[in-house]
Amino acid sequence: MTYVIHGATGAQGAPVAAALAAAGKSVTALTRDAAAVVPGARVVPTDLSSLDQLAAVYRGARGVFVHLPMAAEEDRRKFAANVVAAVRESRPDRVIVSTSGDDSGLRNPSGNALGALLTGLEESGVSSATVAPRLYMENLLLPPVLGTTRETGVLRYPLRPDFPVAWSSHLDVADVVAALFERTGITGVVTVGQDPAVTGTQLAEAFAGRLGRPVTYEAMEPAVFGKAIAPLFGEQAATGVAGFYAFLGTLPGLTVDDDRSARKLLGVTPRTPARWLAGLDL
Repeated sequence: MTYVIHGATGAQGAPVAAALAAAGKSVTALTRDAAAVVPGARVVPTDLSSLDQLAAVYRGARGVFVHLPMAAEEDRRKFAANVVAAVRESRPDRVIVSTSGDDSGLRNPSGNALGALLTGLEESGVSSATVAPRLYMENLLLPPVLGTTRETGVLRYPLRPDFPVAWSSHLDVADVVAALFERTGITGVVTVGQDPAVTGTQLAEAFAGRLGRPVTYEAMEPAVFGKAIAPLFGEQAATGVAGFYAFLGTLPGLTVDDDRSARKLLGVTPRTPARWLAGLDL
């Protein structure tokens, strides 16, 4: 029996596929590129818009890891509906969903595609769990962020310096997903992130230690950040990201629920910023 990994060549899926393959598991890597190579995995070109393709690849699976891609909400709703329908039809043993840092589907299950996906999976009767990271440290590697940090010694990000965030890495999420595939008795939401949470000022200190030079932190306006990343993700997606960070600015912080944390439920502790940076070639 195999583990089916959506987006297995992307930032979220690739670490999950790698973690499972390293553990000797059979991995089926889903990607739209038939020529893609995923070490230790069988590559199956699959499109989220095709219910038939999803049902075929889910059939007999030990587990499925899925996250909704950045796309128009109408498309995301269609993708979510197809995943749920394929799960209902094919009955894989277990499904793990990542919120990708967006908890709107948890706060308002009927309000968007992610909420529809989570509700549909719960109603399907198939064992499932939801991994809920807060913000990814990989966001700090975006060229407009890392480039400025290298060039000027100033880490600029659209959060105020004292805003505490339970940061995590895609690698941390992969560790949690792999553990959840084994710990089938754990269902519901599992939060992932630093506890205690980390401020922008503390992130700058971690970068200073890794780069061997002083680094300070400076908040930037969410709209400015959106314009900076638009060439990478497109105007629509960048506008959505800017709006998300503007919303975060109204909150006291972005932390994890310790009662539902990966550390407490699974014994998986996320990498600190310093440890994460130590593993990167900057």
